[in-house]
Amino acid sequence: MSSERETLEQALKETLAEIEQLNKKLEDKADYGIGKGGPTIYEWEFNLALRQSLEAKARSIRAALRKMQDGGYGICEVCGQEIDAERLAVLPHTTLCIKCAQARR
Repeated sequence: MSSERETLEQALKETLAEIEQLNKKLEDKADYGIGKGGPTIYEWEFNLALRQSLEAKARSIRAALRKMQDGGYGICEVCGQEIDAERLAVLPHTTLCIKCAQARR
């Protein structure tokens, strides 16, 4: 479990660093109006969407770390079964086993 914790903590650190970089990019929003904008505003909106995705990932990693402390790490939140170790190796912050994840599609 120690290496899993380290993996999650490293993933959180990297995710937070990426968010910080995006925050710096998002500080400068181009002024645009009707018929204006171009690639600058597209890039700004893309970075905003990326930041939102990374913030969700950070919340998920934090939740996994809490579950690890509480003893619920690696248990599917839908069916209550253990999440396969190979799945956790690829997605250490997942909360669903493969069957439940596929059922949600």
